[in-house]
Amino acid sequence: MKTLTTDVAVIGAGTAGMSAWRAARAHTPNVLLIERAQYGTTCARVGCMPSKLLIAAADAAHTIEHAGVFGVHGGGLRVDGEAVMARVRAERDRFVGFVVEAVEIWPVEQRLMGHARFVGPQALQVQTADGPVQVQARRVVIATGSRPAMPAAWRSALGDRLIVNDDVFDWRTLPESVAVVGAGVIGLELAQALHRLGVRVRLYGRGSRLGPVTDPALQKVAAEVFRRGLPLLLDAHHLEVGRDGDKVLVHAVDGAGHVHEERFDFLLAATGRRANVDDIGLELSGLARDGAGVPVYDRRTGQAGDSPVFIAGDAGEDRPLLHEAADEGRIAGDNAGRWPDVRVRPRRAPLAVVFSDPQIALAGATHAELVASGAPFGVGEVSFDDQGRSRVMARNAGALRVYGSPEDGRFLGAEMIGPAAEHIGHLLAWSAQRGDTVQQMLDSPFYHPVVEEGLRTALRMLQRALRMGPPPVERCLDCGPGA
Repeated sequence: MKTLTTDVAVIGAGTAGMSAWRAARAHTPNVLLIERAQYGTTCARVGCMPSKLLIAAADAAHTIEHAGVFGVHGGGLRVDGEAVMARVRAERDRFVGFVVEAVEIWPVEQRLMGHARFVGPQALQVQTADGPVQVQARRVVIATGSRPAMPAAWRSALGDRLIVNDDVFDWRTLPESVAVVGAGVIGLELAQALHRLGVRVRLYGRGSRLGPVTDPALQKVAAEVFRRGLPLLLDAHHLEVGRDGDKVLVHAVDGAGHVHEERFDFLLAATGRRANVDDIGLELSGLARDGAGVPVYDRRTGQAGDSPVFIAGDAGEDRPLLHEAADEGRIAGDNAGRWPDVRVRPRRAPLAVVFSDPQIALAGATHAELVASGAPFGVGEVSFDDQGRSRVMARNAGALRVYGSPEDGRFLGAEMIGPAAEHIGHLLAWSAQRGDTVQQMLDSPFYHPVVEEGLRTALRMLQRALRMGPPPVERCLDCGPGA
């Protein structure tokens, strides 16, 4: 058996693994990148980028269909499913190509294609196309990513009628109907996009929650807003699925006890993701693991216990987002490279965005996190129903809730459903990371008329709730609430 020795072995060539490889190389040139299947990140292949391509097409269709509110009338909407999916695949492949090219220029002797498994605390066996290779690694970074998770019985019951988000982006055209089970980020984004592109869709959720929103007041807003333009069945009980010829039969009972049965071409399982750590021989690694089988590690260093093994990206099931995976890869790779001189690295303020319509953003501490902390906090809010700029654009739906500390007036976090959430979320995350006070945020400039004026309204309410204001109010008297 061929044997290799390396200072750092990085398992996985996704966003986290690539970042870890680069960071480790700042300390040693002897770094080996091991990839099981193919180069190219989850984001580029089956996540962020292809989903946004599909959403962009859906947004274009929705804009045309609803242009009449402005007195603008076209010649009718026609969605060419083959053309839609051709662009999704072509642009997806372009993004993937950039990633593949980046990895393939790395030294060939520092790349190994095969399935890696621990056979000892610092020993790996990699099954390659040419046979097994033994790798003795002084340090290891586990960056194996994640995969869609679903009930095992569904695969045998539905066969090729069961799909996950990975499958959607290889479609040659749009199907006639899809049941989407799972009302989280992936399910909400894809269900709405497909519905707007003319696919008959129903989104099933086992609870009442849509997306990542944790604030109970905003959860109610989300259900009301999305129900207007997307067939939903939330609080679904006794959800059963089966084949009916070439169709999928979905049986569910809603919160009121009513039975629903509907047939679809496919069932898209958006029921969460699972870390790819169950088939890499962790039982032989000597690492302590949690109930899900993930090594217990310090998210500030990436280190698993006091071992020379580090965790990064979705493999750690911490924050499954690209920018977080990149940060975690840099932290884990840097510490693996400098081990045993492990350094604690500060993490960025949390930021998450859902590209639904209206968009959803969470910045800083969430409502649930603040409640769990037990510390007091104040709340300010604004509705976008009558917010000036939002009404101008006919995108006046949703609400924003902001949270602050009554002890020092510091801004703590926010949750938002509404227009331009992807941009306002960034402003709020930056304020949270800087430790801005609510007063400092209110002292910043707000142009008129913009959606951000709604943020100012919420901050003013928060300032009053904290009993630290409000500052002098200058309001546009003819622009409506939240102007």
